[in-house]
Parts: sequence; structure tokens; C-alpha cells
Amino acid sequence: MPLSVLQPADADAVLVPAVERGRRARLFRLFAPQRRGGGVRGLAIVVAALLLGGCATAIPRLADGSVAAGEPARTPDVYYEPSPPEVVEAMLKLANVGPGDVVYDLGSGDGRIPIAAARDFGARGVGIEIDPRLVAVARENAAQAGVGDRVTFRGEDFFEADLSGASVVTLFLFPSINRRLAPRLLAQLKPGSRVIGHYHAVPGWTPDARIRVRGRPLYRWTIPVQAGATN
Repeated sequence: MPLSVLQPADADAVLVPAVERGRRARLFRLFAPQRRGGGVRGLAIVVAALLLGGCATAIPRLADGSVAAGEPARTPDVYYEPSPPEVVEAMLKLANVGPGDVVYDLGSGDGRIPIAAARDFGARGVGIEIDPRLVAVARENAAQAGVGDRVTFRGEDFFEADLSGASVVTLFLFPSINRRLAPRLLAQLKPGSRVIGHYHAVPGWTPDARIRVRGRPLYRWTIPVQAGATN
């Protein structure tokens, strides 16, 4: 799919099918610390949290129909919500991924970004995922895609993971999490490495490219990052 020019965001960039309603309160608590000063912005965040409550997609089943065993070592920072295939493709194209790259996806879910990087772009992929159930799904998906020898999935906390082997890092995380990750990315990534953000920017980083696909903003930053306004 060609990369589109900037256009108004569409509804499916924010609201996705709700399948786990019980997570509303936890999402509210996740958004609530970002409120500063109340007012319109604070109200907007509360409304967004309520709308997004329960929007996580259910953990996929393995090929035999079972759900992989295990639980995360701690409550995940985000819940599983996979990027659409055309967005995955656009993220990798925006990063100019090629055979010499190693693509790290932080919060890799079912593994689709590292798998696509290996299958479609000839790169190597690494997924960092705290939920062992998703790690099992991702490994099975990589084997089925025929890239099990070029993709690795690590059951780790991305705030503690070694990211120094990456030439490309992809993010589909909340701004507050991106902000916390920023010092680690700057400290560990080599000059020329690219960071790609899906939907949310890294606060305080000025992107060197910004596009929209299906109404969803995608950002690219190149290490060393220029500090300043996000947009």
C-alpha cells in the first residue's frame, strides 16, 4: 500500500472492537496520570480512557486451538492490539528497512512486525514481549511464516531489555511510555538507527518524517534525535 499524505484521522485509528470490557478501569488509571491542570484536556483524556476501555484484542490461540500457558511477570504497560497489515508495511517502509537491518519491536504481541521485516524486507527481527502467551504465539507464527531462523522473540520487559543490537525500533505505545523509553533508546541505539512510532509520538523528539496510513500517524526519528516539538 502506498504511503498516504496527511489527512484527517479516521475513527478506526482510535476505536477498535471491544472484546475485554473488564479492562476499562485499568486503562482509566493508565491515562489518568497524564492529566495536568484538569480543564478540557483532562476531560478529553478521561473520555478517551472510557472509550478505549476494553479495546484490547483477545490473546490469539495457538494452531491447536489452545491458549498458551503463563502470565506476565507484572501488569503490562499496554494491552495487546495488533497493527493492521498495511500499517506494519508502511512502518517498515518508512524506516527504509533492508537486508542489513535488525528490527526490534517493543511490545511485539503476535510478532507481526518482526515477521514482516524478515519475510518481506529480508531483515532480521527481534520482538520484546512481556506476556509469555504472546511470545508463544509469535514463535509459532514465525515458524509458520518460514522465518523462524531470522526472527527471535524474547520474553522480557522492554524497560530492561538490551536494545543495542537494533538498527530499527518500532513502537505502538502510549506517549507516557515512549517518554520513559526515550533515554534508553538514546543511550543504546547507534547513530543512524531509526525509531518508528505508530499513532503516538515520542514527546520532546522532532520527527524527520511523518505520514498517515489509514488515518493513523506514523513518525520516524533518526538517532541522534533532534530535540524540540513533536510535530
